[in-house]
Amino acid sequence: MPQLLLELFSEEIPARMQAQAARDLERMAREKLAEAGFLPEGVKAFAGPRRLTLVADGLAPTQSDRHEERKGPRAGSPDQAIEGFLRSTGLTRDQLTERDGVLYAHIHKAGRPTPEIVAEMVEAIVRGFAWPKSMKWGTGSLRWVRPLQRILCVFDGEIVPIDIDGIRSGDLSEGHRFMGPRQAFRAKTFEQYAEGLEAHYVVLDVEERKQRIQHEARTLCHARNLELVEDEGLLDEVSGLSEWPTPILGDMDSAFLDLPPEVIRTSMRTHQKYFAVRDPATGKLAPHFLTVANIEAIDGGAAIAAGNARVLSARLNDARFFWDEDRKVGLQDRLEKLKGVTFHAKLGTMYARVERIEALAREIAPLVGADPELAARAARLAKADLGTGMVGEFPELQGLMGGYYARAEGMDDIADAIRDHYKPVGPSDSVPTAPISVAVALADKLDTLAGFFAIDEKPTGSKDPYALRRAALGVIRLILDNRLRLSLGAVLKPAVGRIAATEGVDGQLLAFFADRLKVALREQGKRHDLVDAIFATRDDDLVRIVDRVEALDAFLKTEDGANLLAGYRRATNILKAEEKKGPLPTGQASVLEGAPPEEQALLVTLRVVLPELQIELAAERYADALATLASLRQPVDAFFEKVLVNADDVAVRDNRLRLLAQVRDAMGLAADFSLIVG
Repeated sequence: MPQLLLELFSEEIPARMQAQAARDLERMAREKLAEAGFLPEGVKAFAGPRRLTLVADGLAPTQSDRHEERKGPRAGSPDQAIEGFLRSTGLTRDQLTERDGVLYAHIHKAGRPTPEIVAEMVEAIVRGFAWPKSMKWGTGSLRWVRPLQRILCVFDGEIVPIDIDGIRSGDLSEGHRFMGPRQAFRAKTFEQYAEGLEAHYVVLDVEERKQRIQHEARTLCHARNLELVEDEGLLDEVSGLSEWPTPILGDMDSAFLDLPPEVIRTSMRTHQKYFAVRDPATGKLAPHFLTVANIEAIDGGAAIAAGNARVLSARLNDARFFWDEDRKVGLQDRLEKLKGVTFHAKLGTMYARVERIEALAREIAPLVGADPELAARAARLAKADLGTGMVGEFPELQGLMGGYYARAEGMDDIADAIRDHYKPVGPSDSVPTAPISVAVALADKLDTLAGFFAIDEKPTGSKDPYALRRAALGVIRLILDNRLRLSLGAVLKPAVGRIAATEGVDGQLLAFFADRLKVALREQGKRHDLVDAIFATRDDDLVRIVDRVEALDAFLKTEDGANLLAGYRRATNILKAEEKKGPLPTGQASVLEGAPPEEQALLVTLRVVLPELQIELAAERYADALATLASLRQPVDAFFEKVLVNADDVAVRDNRLRLLAQVRDAMGLAADFSLIVG
């Protein structure tokens, strides 16, 4: 079947926007084609430094005829309503049909040639494309990320005529800006297009560009007994900067290797988009770098490498200046500067925040096995590097540079805690394990959460400008990975109390943590409703909650667990129905004379199970506790099978309701089974 080929050729598209642009182009094309009734066999989009490309296979040459039945107003509706319906359908009153007193319009639309629909689709996509930033140029109204220069649009080998603000479509594309033939080339199919780009030194597919960079970079390093320092984020960026990526290995002055390796890598990455290189024998950085050029140089890249080496030396000289100057002032002496730095208009200065974190770290320290004074001292100096020249130049090194400067001052006992207090920053980041580091990291994140919740700056929808979700997940990982046995509410209370006496903030934060824990456990395959069921028991020990969730998950997968859950629901449904009639009878059930054996057996089992259950829960043997609950399964099943709860005798009925309430309450010690779905 016919194929659609579309290329939107422009000036350079920022690398950070390319991947999303390809996804948006494919999505918009699929939606527009679906609206017109097309179901293509395949749609794929590509993005590169100067072009967005779309190929759609298996499109019919003509749109199918469409028939639509549209429901209108009732036959007796006012004339204005009926006339409005007629205008929307383009029909007359005698063309409507009536069914059950309601008017219906039957609209037949003949199919149109596919090129007409494609032309409308392309114009709508181009004019409505959601670039994060766009620009207007020339005399037209079109906005695009950079000036749009050419549109290639071919369907079934023929040009689809389009004119957008004077940019007319054709079957021409062009290759690399500098390499290969300078003239444009024609393409009627995607195969011709891809071959033409390859011949004109353009790699269309970003994944192919990445593979090319990685393969050639590793080959260059291997030839000199070196190892490439992998960097996925940088690879994504440089693959969007070049159409014909050509890795080049360059040399740098080995004297710069006395700088912290993170400084060297950050300077390379941030300013120059270079990859770092290490010596595989020592694992340390080697005096080399790897850059990705957009051309194949005649001299093999020697001039490019030399030029880049000079630029890198200038950058690293700046870094060395910051490194030397920063160490002339102690971290303690830098704190005064934080009094003039506003953290947030409603939360005071950075210095005030430091004082809160210091006090909170001292309070948390005993709970995590850390020395309170060391934790407080580390917390007090954790933000001091914010006033250094190095962090001013490279904000991503905050914390890490503080660790280096602390070690340079001989504060080895707290240097790691200062370095790691932001951790974990993301899901792939490591979690501190040293007690002092854990105490400071927790204090930092809890103060952030308490502060922004207290001033009602909570995340809403997809918006989370202060990264509070990330902070909460960081707290959860610190607690769970280190198996810290502490009450979340107990550490939240002083964090909130030091900022404001706003009522309800503690509860809001606990609910927020419950949601974040559900997200974390869901990624591990755990059910969110089980987290709700455990949280409802008012347990806020995250380690215990996770242990209980895992035990409950395993229990509910057994036959006993599933059947007992069904019995619980039956019991609670009966109790809810009776509550609507009036208060339930209070007190404990007893063995009444003449009671059926099934009723007596359930009561006896309950009296045995309850103390055992309490012992197992207190000892945190959750699997054993649920196994104990499972012994209720058979007597509960037998009770419902043989015993009528709503007996005519009021005393008998009340006793049986008390018995069901005891079953519900006993199970509620382990979890709130009413919150379990399915």
